[in-house]
Amino acid sequence: MSRVWNFSAGPAALPPAVLERAQRELLDWNGSGASVMEQSHRGKRFIAMAAQAEADLRTLMQIPADYAVLFLQGGATQHFAQIPMNLAGPDDGADYIVSGHWSAKAASEAGAYVRVNVAASSAADDYLRLPPRDSWQLDPRAAYVHYTPNETIHGVEFHDVPDVGEAVPLVADLSSNILSEPLDVSRFGLIYAGAQKNIGPSGLVVMIIRRDLLQRAGRPMARIFRYAEHAAADSMLNTPNTWGWYLAGLTFQWLLEQGGVAAMADLNRAKAGLLYGAIDGSDGYYRNPVDPAARSRMNVRFDLHDTALDAAFLQESDAAGLLALKGHKALGGMRASLYNAVPLAAVEALVEFMGDFVRRHG
Repeated sequence: MSRVWNFSAGPAALPPAVLERAQRELLDWNGSGASVMEQSHRGKRFIAMAAQAEADLRTLMQIPADYAVLFLQGGATQHFAQIPMNLAGPDDGADYIVSGHWSAKAASEAGAYVRVNVAASSAADDYLRLPPRDSWQLDPRAAYVHYTPNETIHGVEFHDVPDVGEAVPLVADLSSNILSEPLDVSRFGLIYAGAQKNIGPSGLVVMIIRRDLLQRAGRPMARIFRYAEHAAADSMLNTPNTWGWYLAGLTFQWLLEQGGVAAMADLNRAKAGLLYGAIDGSDGYYRNPVDPAARSRMNVRFDLHDTALDAAFLQESDAAGLLALKGHKALGGMRASLYNAVPLAAVEALVEFMGDFVRRHG
């Protein structure tokens, strides 16, 4: 069996060591004689695994004790609506920083539950740069400030945590760059991330929430939607995504074995630097339109100088074992996603292919 280099934006590459361990344990997990997917989430084995996964994530991210860690279902998109339900009352407003497709969608979905104030947007610049911090029109009475640190489609990333003051909680959708570098969790009120990029399979959401925010009344809702109820039940208010939780735990262990998020940060800088260097050094054959100060380390967009070559590039790259380089349908072109599980060798192979493509088609 041969493995390809997987540049998919999500669901994305998983570490081979994690997949191999899951394969070994698929029929007999932890000496139980059954798969983890067949275990009761109330059983001692699963509860111990869940606790270890949380402990490992706390170690990786240095999560303070006054933050709860939740393993939820629904994908990050569900929480675009569920966050305002929990953090804002019926008459509250919330600030949204719109820097690309996903932050725009978050603001749109929140509008059914909170008065949305788009405090800053780079839509007029086609999301090719970040909204300048001095242009943000924040409301000091807002229930929270929401932003998306990394935009997978537009390939822009905040390279520092914005200062929004201490009075208003900062909420971040870290789906595509969580665990990619060290992060001061104490700067945030709530962090959430869909798992299918840097954590594990789709269908799981990891949430880190300051405990005082769990006490907010929010708005009337069923218990299943209330984060405080999930926290009180250790994320087992209902049957959780046991397979996703298990694989997330294996990924956390793998990250610790690699040297943690500091080691990932070094690797991710090297990967992104190599690919952007190839694009910028191609004399215009390949182009990245994003403001260099806002370039994403996780999702690298690039266009060929002639769109008539796109089909050949995709066909030949796929044949060369370079998977999922087609850009998002909204933008076209190419996109290489360089999440934690994508090794430097994959980017080296892509850069070599790009150079060879120029020589054959230039």
